[in-house]
Amino acid sequence: MFEGRGYQLEIAPAFHWSLKTDILAHTARAAACQILGEQVLPSKGTLDNDSAFAATSFPIAHVRAAFPALNRPPGFVFFDNAAGAQIPQIVLDAVNHHLLECNVQRGGRYAKSQEVDATIVRARKSVADLVNARDPSEIAFGMNATSFIRMVSLAIGQALGARNEIVLTDMDHEANVATWLILERFGAKFSWWKMREDGLLHAEDLVPLLSSRTRLVACTLASNAIGSIVDVAAAAEVTHRAGAEIFLDAVHYAPHGLIDVRAFDCDYLACSGYKIFAPHMGFLWGRRELLQSLPTFREDFIPDEPPGKIEAGTFIYENVAGMDAAVRYLEELGKLLSPGDIAVSRRAALQHALTAIQKYEQSLTLGMLEVLNRCGATVYGITDKGRVHHRVPTLCFNVPKIPPAKVTEKLASANIGVRDGHMYAPRLMKRLGLSTNSGAVRASLVHYNTPDEVREFGATLDEIKRSC
Repeated sequence: MFEGRGYQLEIAPAFHWSLKTDILAHTARAAACQILGEQVLPSKGTLDNDSAFAATSFPIAHVRAAFPALNRPPGFVFFDNAAGAQIPQIVLDAVNHHLLECNVQRGGRYAKSQEVDATIVRARKSVADLVNARDPSEIAFGMNATSFIRMVSLAIGQALGARNEIVLTDMDHEANVATWLILERFGAKFSWWKMREDGLLHAEDLVPLLSSRTRLVACTLASNAIGSIVDVAAAAEVTHRAGAEIFLDAVHYAPHGLIDVRAFDCDYLACSGYKIFAPHMGFLWGRRELLQSLPTFREDFIPDEPPGKIEAGTFIYENVAGMDAAVRYLEELGKLLSPGDIAVSRRAALQHALTAIQKYEQSLTLGMLEVLNRCGATVYGITDKGRVHHRVPTLCFNVPKIPPAKVTEKLASANIGVRDGHMYAPRLMKRLGLSTNSGAVRASLVHYNTPDEVREFGATLDEIKRSC
């Protein structure tokens, strides 16, 4: 049962939950449209036509019903999704099923062990579909994105040769900076691709940093602090023209937009599942030929082939099962959002889901910019509403004369969860003229957040400003 503001929706048992266009889905969609149209949308004039349409057509009630944590009392506004998102029931069920039915080691001849093998194969294919990999063997599972970035950096550090220059950015999470800087001991030299005052990285600024000695460019898909999206396809084009490779940190972008390693034309991509509605785990994608040549630690009995050569030791199988279920959640959402009763491929369904998510989240971003502007907050990064498509709904801000920690504490006392600090991007904080000790307040939203929550956040922020 999903309840709120005078409506109730009965939701099917989550393990069998499907977002196909059956009667329940139509009911949920109609209810969501009615609720958003009559109660939840920001005031007239705050959304452009596309964003307004996305907000009213997005099945928010059905989406929220899929996430148990969002429907447990007391009410709580969760705007700390950049630190880790909530997970849908279908993911909880997948994890529980693994622990109850096949909590054994893979590679055995008995049925439960073979079920683990099948789960890993299925999850590898799911993640390959999510990122549009050419082959599932290009996907490796592990602990998190940071550990994979470190693994690749150590491998590359062993074979720098004459190409010993690495380009880093001042926008990235420190995990995609410090892990490369340590290669200085192996003779690496570093250049900095710097963010412009408009809050974006521009590919033309990368060109003069590249040369015949450039080994790799490391950059994010979207800033985990200020939400700016990077044109990585343009960056890859100029990087490859110089004969270098590009490594992408997809952690913050993954819940907000479609990943396509072929369209991005990248060489490596790392991501953490717990940011995209899965449990704590990570995965690495790489071009197969690059993974084959990458020097890694492995036992002698493991073939020197991906993905096995990259997955040293035992990873957390139940969380990989959860990652598979998270992809299925997005797939089913995409099927709901597909036009009519047309059968669509998994990749097409994922594209439908993430395109709709992106449009809906733009309406949330516009609402957040409005309430932050109303209370006089300083917002870092893109604030022009006409350029909202260049960012995700992650906003760093400060309220004049009120320390970030106090703002966060006051919001917490009103059951609104945000975060303060340097957001693991201390170089970006310095670039913004902020102390790395205090940093800024960050509110980070995803597709299960609502305009109603944005208004509640804004009203609370207004009260904080008046009382402090």
